[in-house]
Amino acid sequence: MLQIQNYINGQLVEPNAKHYLDNYNPSNGKVYGTIPDSDNTDVEQAIQAANTAKKAWAAVVPEERFKILNRIAELIDLKRDELALAESVDQGKPVWLAKTEITRAGQNMRFFATACLHYNDASNIMPGHAINYTNRHPLGVVACISPWNLPLYLFTWKIAPALATGNCVIAKPSEITPATAYLFSKICIEAGLPAGVLNIVHGTGFKIGDFITSHPQIKAISFTGGTNTGKRIAGIAAPMFKKLSLELGGKNPNIIFDDADLEKAVATSVNSSFLNQGEICLCGSRIYIQQAIYQQFKDKFIAKVLQLTVGNPLEDGNKVGAIVSKGHFDKILAYIEIAKTEGATILCGGDAKKVQGLEDGCYINPTVIEGLKQESVCIQEEIFGPVVSIMPFETEEEAIALANGTNYGLAATIWTQNVQRAHNVAAALESGIVWINCWLLRDLRTPFGGMKDSGVGREGGFNAMNFFTEQQNVCVKL
Repeated sequence: MLQIQNYINGQLVEPNAKHYLDNYNPSNGKVYGTIPDSDNTDVEQAIQAANTAKKAWAAVVPEERFKILNRIAELIDLKRDELALAESVDQGKPVWLAKTEITRAGQNMRFFATACLHYNDASNIMPGHAINYTNRHPLGVVACISPWNLPLYLFTWKIAPALATGNCVIAKPSEITPATAYLFSKICIEAGLPAGVLNIVHGTGFKIGDFITSHPQIKAISFTGGTNTGKRIAGIAAPMFKKLSLELGGKNPNIIFDDADLEKAVATSVNSSFLNQGEICLCGSRIYIQQAIYQQFKDKFIAKVLQLTVGNPLEDGNKVGAIVSKGHFDKILAYIEIAKTEGATILCGGDAKKVQGLEDGCYINPTVIEGLKQESVCIQEEIFGPVVSIMPFETEEEAIALANGTNYGLAATIWTQNVQRAHNVAAALESGIVWINCWLLRDLRTPFGGMKDSGVGREGGFNAMNFFTEQQNVCVKL
């Protein structure tokens, strides 16, 4: 049994109340460990450790910060297989996919380790009058709250820029997938990260989330997760004038025009629909296909979806693993039932799958739905699972209206060979990220985030560095 501990003030420690939660393996439905059921006293202890460490860490020169953060990246690379196995068991994703995400977690740490060497202040001269220079100061103590779908990747995506800019961090990983954050604690100890600079408190958002969000000594909150939780965090933190970065839900459109490279559009759309069991905020869950190629696309798409193998995440041949938890499994199946009542036709999937030897695991066959109206629940709400809808359109204007016709605006994909159309449609989409003839091609220097109910602020590159710092202008009269 894996007993996870909190990481506070440089040490692995039990929760103060000695209370633990069961940690489940979604592939077989069995408890395989425990995680701290932390309370506010654990959070307070972590915040005090961070407050004690913040002045010294802010004073560390960028070259030294680089060495420590880069050493963490090297250790992630060195321990990739161990971390990937832990991620697969904990989250349900195929182990081959987990290896890719662990590699990207190392890249996150390395990217921001090097970024702190190039992150500089600015100066502006007012000829004959004054010189202005702008300092960027770390905020002090910040909170990073990460989700369960890409556990270590999104965990490092947040804490790396916060640490690189000289902040101390209170991090809360999801209680559903805590394993790699715990192993990351051990990596930080091995890498020599000073005590109190990073503190990882495990537990439920219900129990400690409001306390973290409302604590006056936490100056900024970076959160990735559901839109409703993001609204709650904003409602607490905004009146306290905390800095907020909220990366929330998505209901992303995938627009296929009749001049698209059909084979590539089909293959990529299958991947963008069902990678990580559809549990990625960037997945394309609404596919709009121009009428002239609708039947052709539909036939090819369904054929490829039916080739996806669902099963044990530890077997490399399987493309779709287990749903992260029994609660989420039930939620996805409930949405499929709603779709049926809304008049949908289930073209494939639509049901749970029993995997031999893992009968208590949480598996759902990749599901493709046709015949829903734009205003239907399953078009408007985020399902966050292996469920995708397809719908025809006639004109470019109709495609844009359909794509923009939800409260979300995180990502979109356009498939066309027409350069002018590609740029015009991209500009018209209410989406923070637009991919043209590709999906999930990510440059860490670019801004990441959504519009509308998909969030506030941008992460990535110097956007993240700027978020975790406060600008101060100093004007000197000449």
